[in-house]
Amino acid sequence: MAKKKKWIWPLVSLLLAVLSVSAVLSQLGEMPLRQFWETVREADSRWLTAAAVCGALFLILEGEAIRCILRGAGYSVRFASGLLYSASDIYFSAITPSATGGQPASALFMHRGGIPAGVVTAALLVNLLMYTLSIVLLGLAASVFDFRLIYGFSAVSKLLIMIGFAVLLGLTAFFFILLGRGEKVFGALRNLAKLLHRWKLLHNLDSALSRLDKAQRDHELCAELMRGKTGMLFGAFFLNFLQRVSRIAVPMFTYMALGGIGRLAPRVFASQCFVTIGYNCVPVPGGMGVADYLMVDGFSDLMAFDDAIHLEVLSRSISFYICVAVSGVIVLIGSLIQRKRRR
Repeated sequence: MAKKKKWIWPLVSLLLAVLSVSAVLSQLGEMPLRQFWETVREADSRWLTAAAVCGALFLILEGEAIRCILRGAGYSVRFASGLLYSASDIYFSAITPSATGGQPASALFMHRGGIPAGVVTAALLVNLLMYTLSIVLLGLAASVFDFRLIYGFSAVSKLLIMIGFAVLLGLTAFFFILLGRGEKVFGALRNLAKLLHRWKLLHNLDSALSRLDKAQRDHELCAELMRGKTGMLFGAFFLNFLQRVSRIAVPMFTYMALGGIGRLAPRVFASQCFVTIGYNCVPVPGGMGVADYLMVDGFSDLMAFDDAIHLEVLSRSISFYICVAVSGVIVLIGSLIQRKRRR
C-alpha cells in the first residue's frame, strides 16, 4: 500500500502535465504540434541557449543558497551535495500539491549527509524566507515598472495575483513577527487551539499543541541561526533573488528567440513576475494548468494569441518540465550514491 501511495502524485503530475500542454496547444486549432515545431526550428539558437542557461541556473543557485546558509551554521557542503538538495526540492515540489512539498525530501538528503536535524530545519526555513522575500520584491518591482500590465490579465488571473500577493506578504510579515515575538505569537496560538477545542471545533488538542511546540522550536533554531549572520543572510537572499530572476527571465529570452521585439522584452519579464505570484500559492503540483493559463493570459496582451501560446509552451518546457526531469535524474543518482555509501 505504501509503495502504491508513493506513485500516486508522480502519476497525477504526469497527467496534469500532459493535460496542461494539450489544452494550451489545442487552442491553436489544426496541426498544433507541426506549428509548434516549425516555430522552434526557426527560433534564434543564441537566445534559446540563454533561456536554457537560465533554466540551469535556477537549479544550481538554490543549491548554492543552501550551501551558503549551511556554511553560516558551520557546515561545509560540496557543490554536488548542494545540487542534490536543490534538485530534490524542485522535483518533489513539482509532484506534490504543496509549494513546499520538496523541503522534506531536501531535509532527508541533508540529514543523510551528516547535518543535524535542527540545523537542517533552520536552514530550510531561512531559505524559504529568502525565496518568498525575493518573489515579493520582484512583484513589487514589476508593479513599479509597469503596473498597467495587471489590467491585461483576465478577472480570474487578477484575483489569483492579488491572493498570491496577500499570501506571500502575509507569510513574510508573520515570519518576521515570529523572529521578534515568537513566544507571544505561539502562546496566542495555543490559547486559540484550546478555545477551539472547548467549542468542539478542534478534536485532537494534544496533537495540535504538539505541532505548535515543534514549530516554535524550529523557529527558535532559525532565529538562532540568523542572529549576527548578516553576511550569510545577504548571500542567501542574493542567491535566492538571482534564482528567481533566472527562472522568470526564461520567457523573456524565449520571446527574443522567437523573433520578439527588444523593447517589449522587459514587459514580458514583468508579466512573468505577476504570473509567478499568481500560481505560487495555488495547491496544485508545480502550479500546472494554473501557471499555463496565467502565462497565456498575460502574454496574449503583449502579442498575438498564437505567438503567446508558442512562447508559453516553449518557455514553460525549458523553465519547468525539463528542469523537473533533470532534477528527477539527479535525485535518482544521488539516492543510489547515498545508499551505496550507507551500505
